[in-house]
This record gives sequence, structure tokens and C-alpha cells, in this order.
Amino acid sequence: MTLRRAAAALLLLTLAQVGTTSCLVRRRVITRRGSTAAEKLLSADQAALRARIEGIYKAIQNLNATVDLVPARGSAEKAQITEYKDVRGYILFRKPERIRIIGLYPVVRNKAFDMVSDGSEFRLYIPAKNRFITGPDEVIAPSPNKIENLRPHHFVDALLIRPQGAGEAAVLANLTDEESANYILHILKAGAGGAPKLDRAIWFDRLDLRISRQILFDDNGDILTDARYRDWQTYDNVPFPKQVEMIRPKDEYGVVMTVVKMEINRGVPEERFALERPAGTQLQVLGKPASKPAASLEDTRGEK
Repeated sequence: MTLRRAAAALLLLTLAQVGTTSCLVRRRVITRRGSTAAEKLLSADQAALRARIEGIYKAIQNLNATVDLVPARGSAEKAQITEYKDVRGYILFRKPERIRIIGLYPVVRNKAFDMVSDGSEFRLYIPAKNRFITGPDEVIAPSPNKIENLRPHHFVDALLIRPQGAGEAAVLANLTDEESANYILHILKAGAGGAPKLDRAIWFDRLDLRISRQILFDDNGDILTDARYRDWQTYDNVPFPKQVEMIRPKDEYGVVMTVVKMEINRGVPEERFALERPAGTQLQVLGKPASKPAASLEDTRGEK
């Protein structure tokens, strides 16, 4: 044994003896979620976690939810966020991409907004401003007016966690320290020139292997959507989080959705997704100047 190894062995032996005979060694119990006792962490491999995502995604064909909403404007980067509490909302969804979201003002419960999307085009009605906005589901050129960047599919991305698709790859990371214990499944897809890019990251809490967070990225690696999931429940035999927090940092808005009532796979008829332009409203087609108020509903039948 070399002198260096002998010294290291002597040091370890000395420390072990100190640990049994003095107060110089302190053991700490790592607790999580406010527990006073240590909780066992669960283990899973990439295949098992991918199967969890796919199972939940395939189980939901449609949903009809009543939710409490807390919309917010601003961003953490600008260090200012304004919240609007006690907004009642209704969310209708049907695969593949039909969604309608209605928001009611606090107390009086008058309609604050009504928006609908079929996956390619969206429509947004704002009664207080007498405005009816239409445009493509994707934001081509972001507007300084943040409400014009609002899209129903942002909610679809947050509410439904897509599994790994064709042409995508996955990399699993174990991020466990004293503060948290998570598996993170990074989903990669081909970017410009075929180079891989990070598309989204899905977090699993190792206390129960439930999905706790999902982050969607743009082509530059900036965050598009940061969604957090809490208090998973079972609705109509399908697991779904009771609370979903969605943050859109680049669009400078977010919303916390708390389920009041949820119906899954009971059917949502096509007519529930119809949103016509009310007579007298000012039409704005994004990318074009605003039009004059509509004379009647019939005048808008062919407008896009």
C-alpha cells in the first residue's frame, strides 16, 4: 500500500470512529411535499414513463370542464404580474384539435371572452370591446397587443401532453437532489438542417411518477409554454390533474385552471364548437386592418 492510500484509509477510519463517539457528525432526513418523514422514491425507466404519457393521451377523446380561472398578464422577466381572480370558465375539447373556451367575469358572470379553434383557424369574441378576431392558429408575426397572440391551441398544448411521435427521439434524465426528485423526459426532433432540437421536456415526480410539469420550446430553445400539473384525480376512469398552471412567457400571459366539474369521453357535439360573429361587432382579421361593424350575422357567413 502506498503512503497516499495508507493516509486516506487512516482518515476514513478516524472519521468513522468520530461518527460513533461524538456530535461532530449530523444525519439529516430529506423530506418532500411538506412531509415530516422521509418518503421512498419510485424508480422507472424511459419505456415505462413514455407508456404513462401515451396511456393518458389516448384515453382522452373529448372533455367538458367547468373551471375556475386565474388569468394573469406580465412576465417574470419584467418582474411584474397582474392577476384576475374569480373568473369562471368552460372548456370544451374534442380530438384531434377542436377546442372552445368561454370565460365569465367575476360576480356578475357576464361573458368576458369566447374563443374557438379547429386546429387551423381560431375565432375570438370579446364583448366588452365589441371585437371579433379571427386568424390562423399559429402566430406568424407576434403582436405588441398581447391579446392578439392568444390562441386556443395554447390550452390544448397544456391540457393534453403529447406522447413521443414518429421521427422524434427521447432522452431521460434523473434530477434528484435535496430540493426535488424528478425524472425529466426530453423529447427531441429534427431542426434546421436536420440537427436535433429540444421540442419539449416532461417532468415526473418520483414520489408517485405523476406528470408534474411540461415545458415546450421554440426553435431557439426559448420557452413557449411552461405547464405545471397538481393534484391528479380520476374523472370517468381517466386520470387528469385538478389544477393546471399554464405560463406563456414570450406572450406575457398565463392562467391557472382549477377543475370544478369534469366530464371525459361523454361526447361533445359539433354545434358546441360553432362561434359566429355577432351583429354590430368590429371584425379584425389578423394581419389586416380592422373592418367596419357587421350589419348582421348573415353578412359574416362567408367571412374568414
